[in-house]
Amino acid sequence: MQSASPASPWIHAAAAASFADLVLANSRRGPVLVNFWSEKAGPCLRQYPLLDKLVHHYDGRLLLINVDADREAGIAREYGVNSVPTLKLFRHGEVIETLHGYQSESDLLRCLDRHVARDSDRQLARAIEHYARGESQRAYVQITEAILDDPDNPRLPLALAKLLRHEGRTREALDLLDKLPAAVAADGDIHAFRQRLEFQVIADTIADAEELTRKAAGSEDLNLKKQLSAQQVLADEPAQALATLAEMMAIDPHFGDDYPRKAMLGIFQLLKEEDALIGEYRPLLRRYYA
Repeated sequence: MQSASPASPWIHAAAAASFADLVLANSRRGPVLVNFWSEKAGPCLRQYPLLDKLVHHYDGRLLLINVDADREAGIAREYGVNSVPTLKLFRHGEVIETLHGYQSESDLLRCLDRHVARDSDRQLARAIEHYARGESQRAYVQITEAILDDPDNPRLPLALAKLLRHEGRTREALDLLDKLPAAVAADGDIHAFRQRLEFQVIADTIADAEELTRKAAGSEDLNLKKQLSAQQVLADEPAQALATLAEMMAIDPHFGDDYPRKAMLGIFQLLKEEDALIGEYRPLLRRYYA
């Protein structure tokens, strides 16, 4: 039976009454890995020793919570668990990663290393403190040194890119992310931020946002509509941005090296997979680009 180990303060078993405290509350302090398991499933029994090993490898930087999916069927249903083992990683009260089925040690490390704090994250925290005090050059140097020490930590270049964007240095931020190794560039947060930077580059060419909105309404000028779509994305108006891109497709789907298609796919990546907007607009991609 997988339960709290008296030798480990980092492994616990959760029931319906304790799930909020053990998982949701603790995830606001650090990553919490929830292991949905069943004693009837052999893969669960083979998976657990690896989970135990990795939790101790992280030495307090990761909490493991075991949930018996048979006994706690309500929790399993709430989080869409249809088979075991299923692993869900929580942070700030939300599921940020889901792994289905038995996972090898290397696959688990690849997933967890993206979210568990590292020594270089402490360097990053100090750099952000320097930046907040107005010591921007010192902050940049410290983050750069941290990247050299730990080139596999995606949070470091992401933080640097965000600081550059904060200072209006959008193209520099985009160039930085474009030069990252493929494995780091594939990080979900980096990929999403890069998408926003591409829209920001377009939006930076807008002189007057209100005038652009007025001019683009009812116009077939695709350059105006391109700027408008970027402005709408950055204003967190994905529905309006997708509608603008749909108008562009109806006029010329191949404008600007297929900009409407690429921009629509970029917005899809910024949305959650289950967002209804994706289902509404995806058929347009098949209609115009089949």
